[in-house]
Amino acid sequence: MVSGTTASGQLDLDTGQWASGQHVLRARAHDLAGKESDWQSLQVQLSGDRAAPAGVVRHSNWISGLSSATAFAAAADGRLFVAEQNGNLRLIKASQLQPTPVLRLAVDARGERGLIGVALHPQFAANGLIYLHHTSTEGGSHNRISQVRLDPANPDVALAGSLRTLVALPTLSGATNHNGGAMHFGVDGKLYVGVGDNANPALAPDLNSPLGKLLRLNDDGSIPPDNPHYASRSGLARAIWAHGLRNPFTFAVQPGSGRMHINDVGQVSWEEINLGAAGADYGWPRSEGPGGLAPGITSPLFAYPHVDSNPPGSGPGGFFIGSAIAGGSFYPSQGPLGAPWQGNYFFADFVSGFIGLLDIGNSSGKTSGNGHAYPAYSFGRVDGNPVDMLSATDGALLVLTRSGITRFARP
Repeated sequence: MVSGTTASGQLDLDTGQWASGQHVLRARAHDLAGKESDWQSLQVQLSGDRAAPAGVVRHSNWISGLSSATAFAAAADGRLFVAEQNGNLRLIKASQLQPTPVLRLAVDARGERGLIGVALHPQFAANGLIYLHHTSTEGGSHNRISQVRLDPANPDVALAGSLRTLVALPTLSGATNHNGGAMHFGVDGKLYVGVGDNANPALAPDLNSPLGKLLRLNDDGSIPPDNPHYASRSGLARAIWAHGLRNPFTFAVQPGSGRMHINDVGQVSWEEINLGAAGADYGWPRSEGPGGLAPGITSPLFAYPHVDSNPPGSGPGGFFIGSAIAGGSFYPSQGPLGAPWQGNYFFADFVSGFIGLLDIGNSSGKTSGNGHAYPAYSFGRVDGNPVDMLSATDGALLVLTRSGITRFARP
């Protein structure tokens, strides 16, 4: 952002200060009397292979040795609990991957099934409760939401016999993809669960099916009566909080405000970031991405395409190109990474490996060319395939890949 009185309109920009990829320049002029023009915005693409902005260090192998990791959760004491698709719940303590799993679950790990989500109870420090989203084979393959308690005598492992099923989702079809997975507690103390459509698009808008939805549950697995469809539905369909989702593999809740961003993996053309809202319909399969939405469909906050526009960068999403949105984290408003990252939303792409930032705090609310309410910037990239993301207790941004964790932090 720049403001000045030079007649040339030229701007010298040190591109070495920023990661390679999309950025937004905003400029305005003012005369000697102090009268100012409107801000003008321009999206630009910075070439090169810079994997982090100046002043931020990327630790690519901060944690290694994970096997097909899918999700992670952070405790206030700094411990990280990592779900591996094979059913192992792993522990990272004092920046070290512990050799003994917290828990080993028997799962169906074919395709995108397995142990696919983990969340900690809001009073985890006191009760040691961990929530797991996993594919059970008992009675036919189906996804479950289960709860386990850590052993008070050894809080790095699960208490024997404490695992219990809270919710059993419908039996899965032969398709092994589109299971969703992410789980987070909202500021209301309710557990929100992302559930995919099991590769059956017709289930996403069907309010009699919990598939293709974001579910909202009490911490004991019961269904809150203030859910939007509680009075008009029965059974597990009463847990539906939002619908019209294809594969909400990841989402995030902003501490304090409760704002929610749902990342929905697209099919042919678009990856979406949606603003979570009770009763919202995100349109799948009637729509995907921005534009041309039917009445009643909530449009995405931001979407980026699978194929570049012509000319490059001219369409919605700008210069962001990817194939599977994954990972999302609201960065703290006072976090040590500083501006412009503070208070904004990080996202990643499983295939392209980039880390982007959605600037939800931008005062203009508009940027030239991307067709969305908020500008988006490149922050960096990781080696491997990112699947999840969170802000650590020390303010570092942690990106979980299938085999490890990359850490972005101040020196």
